[in-house]
Amino acid sequence: MEEEKQPTGMIVNATRSQIESFKESILWQDINRELDFWTEGFAREQDAIVDNASSNNPSTAAVLLHYGDINGRKKAVNYFAQILDVFLDVLEEKKDDIRYDETA
Repeated sequence: MEEEKQPTGMIVNATRSQIESFKESILWQDINRELDFWTEGFAREQDAIVDNASSNNPSTAAVLLHYGDINGRKKAVNYFAQILDVFLDVLEEKKDDIRYDETA
């Protein structure tokens, strides 16, 4: 009995054309505007930590964990803002894999 192979990596079901069309859509512009707003809020939150350093010890575990949490949120937002380009890269790699399989 042959074991079914599980796909590895990201699976993208949309076409290149659909993704590129969505990148140009008003909805994606709205999403990116909101993500920019979040990023600005994270920066203000980090600035507040620095500004309060004179009254709080900035090297306490709680402050460092808070700072790390903000950095994690920033990375997640930046990743999501680039997700359509990641999808396009996955499709390109898939196309390259098909070309390689055809020549092998």
